[in-house]
Amino acid sequence: MPIELLIPLLAAAVQSGTPILYATLGEMITEKSGVLNLGVEGMMMIGALSAFWISLATGSPWLGFLMGGFCAALLASVHGLVCLGFQGNQVVSGLALTIFGVGLANYLGTPLVGTQGVGFSKFSLPVLADIPVLGPILFSQDMLVYLSFGLPVLIWAFFRHTRLGLHLRSVGENPVAAATAGLNVVGLRWLGVTMGGFLVGLGGAYLSLAYIHLWTNGLTAGRGWIAVALVIFSFWRPGRAVFGAYLFGGVMAFQLRLQAMGTDIPSSILMMLPYVLTILVLIASTMIGRGGEAPAALAVNMEPEE
Repeated sequence: MPIELLIPLLAAAVQSGTPILYATLGEMITEKSGVLNLGVEGMMMIGALSAFWISLATGSPWLGFLMGGFCAALLASVHGLVCLGFQGNQVVSGLALTIFGVGLANYLGTPLVGTQGVGFSKFSLPVLADIPVLGPILFSQDMLVYLSFGLPVLIWAFFRHTRLGLHLRSVGENPVAAATAGLNVVGLRWLGVTMGGFLVGLGGAYLSLAYIHLWTNGLTAGRGWIAVALVIFSFWRPGRAVFGAYLFGGVMAFQLRLQAMGTDIPSSILMMLPYVLTILVLIASTMIGRGGEAPAALAVNMEPEE
């Protein structure tokens, strides 16, 4: 592929992969605390709608972005209430969260379909954007993409070098031992659920504020499920999540370009590509056998008497 076509494609892969990266890192934090939340798709939709709504009403995309994360965190706290408060099944609760979030966002967002919103535009960073090849790919993006560059490092440092991060990991690995050591297991897990939900909501907010700048129902288009798969693909490591998110972003950008070029391949086949890749990734992860790197107490509720 000529370089003049490859660079715009890679730049589009970074932009397309950014909401997936936010959501993947959010789900990773939640799972590190020992809670499995399959409601990522629903939380992304709620984050996308609330961000779009609030930025449209206030004219502030930053306020919309933060409120998108906040509203998704509120929805995630429902999962926390069910699983940590009432000891409910984490898989069932997560699936219910997805159905509820997607349905509610589509219902409330229908009057806004096609409405142009306020959001974030691309701009080039001085000096860095002039770097050959890398400059146009990485440093001619919007502000939310630049923020996402530092997130994996921050999350890695949080889990490795902060007391709170180590406590969060310990309740995900062995909640009984953590409780014996005097840690508040339920409180820490609840913190992991809401922190993760906040980041997932930011991923949804990115879609409506920076990716397409308008509202349409079904905006996430399965990105939440891809994020859940990417947590496994990345073996619960933030650095590998970056590679996975941009890989899926590249596939999405590639299939959109093929459709725009009027290829003879049916559009339904092209739209399947990211999900086919998701299945292949899960199969590859299983064959490699690295699923053993999951937190030992993932999806295991801790009974009060423990």
